Amino acid sequence: MSMRSVLTSGSCLSPPPPPPPPPGPPPIFDTETVKDEGTASRSALFAQLNQGEAITKGLRHVSDDQKTHKNPSLRAQGPSVRSPTKSHTPSPTSPKNSPQQSHAPVLELEGKKWRVEYQEDKNDLVINNTELKQVAYIFKCNKSTLQIKGKINSITIDNCKKFGLVFDNVVGIVEVINSRDIQIQVMGKVPTISINKTEGCHIYLSEESLDCEIVSAKSSEMNILIPQDGDYKEFPVPEQFKTAWDGSKLVTEPAEIVG
Repeated sequence: MSMRSVLTSGSCLSPPPPPPPPPGPPPIFDTETVKDEGTASRSALFAQLNQGEAITKGLRHVSDDQKTHKNPSLRAQGPSVRSPTKSHTPSPTSPKNSPQQSHAPVLELEGKKWRVEYQEDKNDLVINNTELKQVAYIFKCNKSTLQIKGKINSITIDNCKKFGLVFDNVVGIVEVINSRDIQIQVMGKVPTISINKTEGCHIYLSEESLDCEIVSAKSSEMNILIPQDGDYKEFPVPEQFKTAWDGSKLVTEPAEIVG
């Protein structure tokens, strides 16, 4: 009876609740978007790596005094920040271009040497009352003309431009050094004229100075003018030479330039 009562009472119990619904489908994974983003990231990375040495152009050089492992005091101060708007100012000790120093013109007799220096645009320079033991030194004269009357031992033209010289007689030598556009007229006699490191030199010889020897080195545009029939005929001084061994010595002669 008890068993029947239990079974009878159990049949009257409410049915159990239904089971929970099955889980929904998993979220859709957009493989195309991820693939595109990964490809773009790799392309950007390869583009940076392919710069080679140019990849370091954006880096700022750090000197030893700015490195914390070499300067312990910086570790206590923390990292220094450089202002991007700070402009570079030149050091007060940087060299400055000094203005060109001007010199006063000189035309004087110092002992036995006539000094003619720093003459500019002077076409009436004259030296008179010369003596045989005197010499003339002409230095850094531009666009000027000098006449030396009488007989003198030697004349030197040094670092002059567009300079003209007229002289009577020289018993020694006339030298032209480191100059440009020089004109020399010999009125009497001179045994030797030397031209060194000069561009452009015209020498007018007189009838008495046709035996003058012209010695040149490292110079160009040199011309000797010889008086003929009341006028001058121009002859260029060779600038190019050829040297050959003749079996016992070297023989050098001017090279003919074929036009």
